[in-house]
Amino acid sequence: ERPVAVAARRVHQSQASGDRLFGLGHELSVRRPVAEPGQCSAEGTVSLVGPKRTSEKVRSLGPARAEDKVEIARSDEYYLGVDAPVRASGDLANTPGITLRGPKGEVTLKSGLICALRHIHMSPDDAAHFGVADRDIVDVAVAGHGRNLTFDDVLVRVSPDFRLEMHVDTDEANAAG
Repeated sequence: ERPVAVAARRVHQSQASGDRLFGLGHELSVRRPVAEPGQCSAEGTVSLVGPKRTSEKVRSLGPARAEDKVEIARSDEYYLGVDAPVRASGDLANTPGITLRGPKGEVTLKSGLICALRHIHMSPDDAAHFGVADRDIVDVAVAGHGRNLTFDDVLVRVSPDFRLEMHVDTDEANAAG
């Protein structure tokens, strides 16, 4: 059995956006660590303001990033009234933007809104064990929960900073039970 994590809608913000959303000099405070070493779920939340509706209490992940990024699921797209492409986490070229609303202000992103491509984080030792390399695409069968399912097109991400964990969004997790 291998670990699978469900990644709900989330915001990775730059320091400049954090300052506008939460106040000048804002530092993300750790709510709880996540699987990737050095990263965390932060205390601060924002709202995603779409053309149709607004999603409240969307969690920020830390630390602050070089550029802003918002990751949502397909069901979030319908709710918000946006059209976000399915992309690997850092592939933000030619993506739409969205407005973020925090307790101290708003930021309208020109780009950075995606549905994250399902992926597996793993160490080089794990990659060697499974016979895969960074950026490979694999299929993953999920079984044993009454809703057996094979996820095609799963991106492999390899780094010494990663531990073995597959990331799917809430829609994908619900489909697999």
